[in-house]
Amino acid sequence: MPSSPRPEGVRWFFRIARLVLFAGCFAASGRSQETPAPVLHSTVNLVNVSFTARDTQGALIDTLSADQVAIFEDGVEQRIAYFAKSTALPLTLGLIVDASNSQEHFSKKHEKDVEEFVRSVIGPNDRVFLLGFGNHLRLVSDVYPGGLQVQPAPDAIAAEMMEHLKEYEKKPERFPEVGPQEMRELGTAFYDSIFYSVEEKLGKADGRRALLVFSDGEDNSSAHDMMSTIEAAQAANVLVYTIRYTETMKHGELSARNKYGIRVMDRVARETGAWNVDASKINPAEYFAKIAAELRTTYEIGYYPANAMKDDSFRKIVIRPRQEGITIRAKSGYFAR
Repeated sequence: MPSSPRPEGVRWFFRIARLVLFAGCFAASGRSQETPAPVLHSTVNLVNVSFTARDTQGALIDTLSADQVAIFEDGVEQRIAYFAKSTALPLTLGLIVDASNSQEHFSKKHEKDVEEFVRSVIGPNDRVFLLGFGNHLRLVSDVYPGGLQVQPAPDAIAAEMMEHLKEYEKKPERFPEVGPQEMRELGTAFYDSIFYSVEEKLGKADGRRALLVFSDGEDNSSAHDMMSTIEAAQAANVLVYTIRYTETMKHGELSARNKYGIRVMDRVARETGAWNVDASKINPAEYFAKIAAELRTTYEIGYYPANAMKDDSFRKIVIRPRQEGITIRAKSGYFAR
């Protein structure tokens, strides 16, 4: 049935309503021009990876460019968004010293090795901190700011750190705690020392980040386990070099705890792209020189994952050289969180 014509008053009503609606839209448009739109922030899902490259003789390669490598996540090649040589980036380095009872025999050795490392490695634009742990995590020497106009010499930095370390060994309670004050009945928080060094000291640092852990790898009082510790280091792109001091039984025999600690230190280092050192078999000057050379000859590569889903799954990372005869070492992957 055809609709009947609207009365004149109704037609005028709709005309006025349209005029009011148009005026309201115009006013809103004017206000939007006067008031800046809110800024929307999004989380950047850039994955950063540090890696080293060596030739067939084992010598470090420092001339690679982005077009000479390919990076894969779960077997899928990724588009490289960022590539830099280590020499162009500052270094933030954490030294972690195990002061638990099992390392008491090595306290003087720790002092000597830490001092030698700082003197030989720390550069004018680098930063370094020292953390000691037993069943508490103590910040023995805070991050030293690099880039000052008058930069102290490495010898002066090392001397200051050694003074603090010796004081810590006598009166550890004088130094501030790192991480929450956990209730620990036993005396070795190995995993927590790494976890909170990453979370509180290295996680937001610029440039290259690395830890050197002087310990036997044994743990009996951490709130975190090995896998959560490795995950934290991988997520923050922190290399964890482990320097192992193991007190063996008679005739050099290893206890079950010794063997466990050896496997732990080896895996933590390997999964983060670094390596484990047996301090009893290699001269400190030799392995410190190797670590220093690596820290000065690493590369930083970044990409936005083709799979952008944050599903908590582990994503395996492989960096492949486009030229034969090159060996690359990097972290094994990361959790998509």
